[in-house]
Amino acid sequence: MNQPLAGYAPAPVTARMENHGNHMLKVAMQTGNDLLARVGSMVAYEGFIQYEPNPPAVRQIARDWVTGEGAPLMKCTGDGLLYLADYGANVVVIQLNGDGISVNATNLLAFDAHLTWGVERVKGLAKFAGQGLWNTRISGQGWVALTSRGKPIVVDCGGGEDETYVDPDALVAWSPNLKVKGKRSFKAQSLIGRGSGEAYQMAFSGQGIVVVQPSEDSTDRLRIRG
Repeated sequence: MNQPLAGYAPAPVTARMENHGNHMLKVAMQTGNDLLARVGSMVAYEGFIQYEPNPPAVRQIARDWVTGEGAPLMKCTGDGLLYLADYGANVVVIQLNGDGISVNATNLLAFDAHLTWGVERVKGLAKFAGQGLWNTRISGQGWVALTSRGKPIVVDCGGGEDETYVDPDALVAWSPNLKVKGKRSFKAQSLIGRGSGEAYQMAFSGQGIVVVQPSEDSTDRLRIRG
């Protein structure tokens, strides 16, 4: 019976975070190197790993989540292998080397607890819709895992003069050093994005990347928040 299943066995550990297939994250846990992960994302683990939902560090930052942006997080500690997933979504692993990334909270799966993080408003969009767009910014030296509804595309803006335009409902993450502005246009339902009539796109320029998923979020990201 084991022979046909051999191709699905765990692979040797080569990094702190890595993919097991396209839809699962494997984390090598060590004492003192804690992890923050989306509540409910654990699908399996080996060794001795403990979980603390809504730890004090998260509650402190959650006081600033008056906009409703943010995902419930749990603190994972211990030694072993931890497997995480989010309803079969694709998993994207990123290693930060002193830089940062701005992430849509609904696409945030896990990140090293020692990284600097917080919720911030994206400048330049407030005039287009209510109070604008809020994202989770993570920076430092460490690992971050994102989810995407389908295989994402990673666009390198390249630092040129041309701008990259993205439907906010398909946006996963971007380099925080990029310049961001909103663009308003009219479109028919059969064209780009959901719905019809007046629509918004986000324009990115500068040196950095933009991660876009081939599916639109079920919530309107550019909604009025109060």
